[in-house]
Amino acid sequence: MSTRGDGPQGAAPVRFARLAEQVADDLRTRILIGDLADGSALPIEEVLRAQYPVSKPTLREAMRVLEAEGLVTVRRGAIGGAVVHRPTSEHVAYSLGLVLAGRRVAISDVAGALREVEPSCAAACARRPDRNEAVVPTLRMLHERSLKVVDDLVEVTTLSRMFHEAIVELCGNHSLAILAGALESVWSSHESDWAAQNGEGANIPRKERLQALEEHRRLIDQIAEGDEEGARRTASCHLEISQTYPGNDEDQGAVSPTPVRARFIERTAL
Repeated sequence: MSTRGDGPQGAAPVRFARLAEQVADDLRTRILIGDLADGSALPIEEVLRAQYPVSKPTLREAMRVLEAEGLVTVRRGAIGGAVVHRPTSEHVAYSLGLVLAGRRVAISDVAGALREVEPSCAAACARRPDRNEAVVPTLRMLHERSLKVVDDLVEVTTLSRMFHEAIVELCGNHSLAILAGALESVWSSHESDWAAQNGEGANIPRKERLQALEEHRRLIDQIAEGDEEGARRTASCHLEISQTYPGNDEDQGAVSPTPVRARFIERTAL
């Protein structure tokens, strides 16, 4: 890598910025292809400058670019250094949640988007030739756990959201799983927050909770049988009912960045 224009004798700040971007580009590629492993520490500054012969300010600017993208966490102070983070679907969900919150998009808008895409994910699950090995066991496990805690609103809500997220995650199409998964994450953050705040005060009849779980069971059976259209219809009808909480009307307000951020911190800390 050429260093012309870098450092005190550099021609202009533009050159400085371009060099920082080149270093960031190369490190980003190494992170994405796994050359720099997730959770590993980046080499110390002296080693990096031997690999990228640029000035300290240029290298530090490259680190700031990667940190802003969530690809590294720069530790300051005595321990110093930087930790590598490969991007995950949670990063997409967090960014989406912030954009929606910034535009004051109603949570009902997220619900509407899910009613469009989640049934397609359910149909895709049913279309998978390996569905009875790769999809159905996970869904049945979550369903059985939900039945055991149906009287605990917070716990059954958490497991219900895990069920919906699994349908998206296991649909077999990576792009769809990430995009639809981001919407699921935004909705889940709000529904879980609603359940935690309301608890049993929400007064949702046990019969209603069991009915929702019965719809989950029907959906699992249709996926296991490879019934794409049946799975699509069941998922669509189920969402029309189950999205009553935290509400699918505009009185519920806009997407909030608070539960979105809380979920992001929780998931990325795992």
